[in-house]
Amino acid sequence: MISTSTNPLAGNPLATRDDVARAALELFKPLLACFSPGRARVRVGISHAVFDATAAELEGFARPLWGLAPLAAGGFDFLHWDLYREGLANGVDPAHPEYWEEPRNCDQRLVEMAAIGFALALVPEHIWSPLPDAAKHNVARWLHRINEVGIVDNNWLFFRVIVNLGLKRVGAPCNLQAVEAALARLDSFYLGDGWYRDGAENQVDHYIAFAFHFYGLIYAKLSGDAGRAEIFRSRARLFAHDYRRWFAADGAALPFGRSLTYRFAPAGFWGALAFADVEALPWGEVKGVYLRHLRWWSHREIADARGALTIGYAYDNPTMGEQYNSPQSPYWAMKAFLPLALPASHPFWATEEATASPSPHAAAPQRHPGMIIVEDSAHVVALSGGQTVPAHRGAAAKYGKFAYSSRFGFSVGSPMSKRADIMPDNMLTLAHPDRPDRYAIRRDATVVSIEPGFIHTGWTPWEAAAWRQWRNVTVDTWLITTDLPWVLRIHRIKSPTALLSREGGFSIDRTGGEELPQPIERNALVRSAAGLSGICDLEGGRRARIGAPAEQTSLIWPRTLLPLLEGEHAPGEFTLATAIFISTEPDVEPRWSEVPALPDGPWLAL
Repeated sequence: MISTSTNPLAGNPLATRDDVARAALELFKPLLACFSPGRARVRVGISHAVFDATAAELEGFARPLWGLAPLAAGGFDFLHWDLYREGLANGVDPAHPEYWEEPRNCDQRLVEMAAIGFALALVPEHIWSPLPDAAKHNVARWLHRINEVGIVDNNWLFFRVIVNLGLKRVGAPCNLQAVEAALARLDSFYLGDGWYRDGAENQVDHYIAFAFHFYGLIYAKLSGDAGRAEIFRSRARLFAHDYRRWFAADGAALPFGRSLTYRFAPAGFWGALAFADVEALPWGEVKGVYLRHLRWWSHREIADARGALTIGYAYDNPTMGEQYNSPQSPYWAMKAFLPLALPASHPFWATEEATASPSPHAAAPQRHPGMIIVEDSAHVVALSGGQTVPAHRGAAAKYGKFAYSSRFGFSVGSPMSKRADIMPDNMLTLAHPDRPDRYAIRRDATVVSIEPGFIHTGWTPWEAAAWRQWRNVTVDTWLITTDLPWVLRIHRIKSPTALLSREGGFSIDRTGGEELPQPIERNALVRSAAGLSGICDLEGGRRARIGAPAEQTSLIWPRTLLPLLEGEHAPGEFTLATAIFISTEPDVEPRWSEVPALPDGPWLAL
């Protein structure tokens, strides 16, 4: 059967260095028709991001350089450097109609400068040396602005580091004091065990891999700063052992946090290990995680009819994006191609791809992201204690759910506002009977502790002053590990007022037409070509049902079903005990009747 996919990775075996190089070129090819007449801007679509259209089109120009510069450094032919040189010269020329404009405080232009600085550092012979002196002066002046304006106090500080690395490489004025200050501040974000937080908030997600470690390992390789290079390398070694658990055997990564439209950018971490010569795991295993991840994406519908990457995750889905996503934003995925800079003789490429070391699939506590990772042969599930929810679109869904799965993903919020329309996969919603439309969920956990076999999290559903009468409702939740396909939850709720509750399991592909499966009393199970998803009320008193969430809310499937429990609760203290069933294998269904008993733990003393 001939594939009709427009995904530029489709049909590519992604098994060799040459395969990966072809992938980089194929991903870039649809952008050729999107370059502006002066070559300084690339418009895939009309931007509706929070920043201006000029910055959005600079994204389209700059972001492919994360892959094209390593491609050229590795000796592969890229036939369009003249286009990039022309666009760069025009983009930094104040007299040109396509001038990128002066960068301001916390400007998106500062983000895109990093890709240009990286290209200067890695392949100056292609993007700098052939420029006339006037253009070189403009490039250096424009890039140097990153040292003169304010910058966001998080991973953005690395942009200042990378830009100055490029300026130094080509002999242009740079600011090493600004680099030192940025590195010192970045170091203050280090949590231990290879983990960072992304700025002042307790935010720990894929940015730790494809930002903090990715840029740190580039700096380790190119800076000549031996002391810091060893620090970055040693931290990456530690991080790799935890981050490896975020990848399933089929190559899928755990969808969690923001910026998931960057799709295969997490592969950039594994490639950066190779780039900086850090054998954190045996080279065959590093290569295996890297290639399997790219291959997983080669089977997803991630491009439009032209072959250009879209906003979305497993399909074109703007609903899941952030307010800072423009149509050009997904090209940060090109970070995945960093190891193309290495010769074929490097052990990363020369060693045979290997699977991960045999694992008993034991539950793996990860203190810094506040998770326990459990897995089977098909997918990875993270029980999540919750984090401080950042001010991004859909952030409560991206950080606050009780569980995340590499195969089942998660759902972002429906645009509907009434409680009747809310389908809370892996969430517990609470509402007052008089105001069922004003539901509340876990957003910021006030207590998170990870103990052997469970996570305890305390949270307050209502904190806003407008809902003062409900602010003293408190919830303690225990997420309890057991062997998949089961996971357990206990919620202890204290409320001075009556409440309505709704709790969901995992959303799953809706392949059975319009007729919904029927729940049985307090149990609901959905059978699908994607597997099985169920929920069971262990205490009794709640009604089971199966809902159909709004279309395009799931990251994985456009249409889904969701097993649910709903209840009505009198004022006082009460306990909700829930068993979640999740499997990718239909032959596991007999275990649906084997509901596990609650193990001993602090929840039994309530």
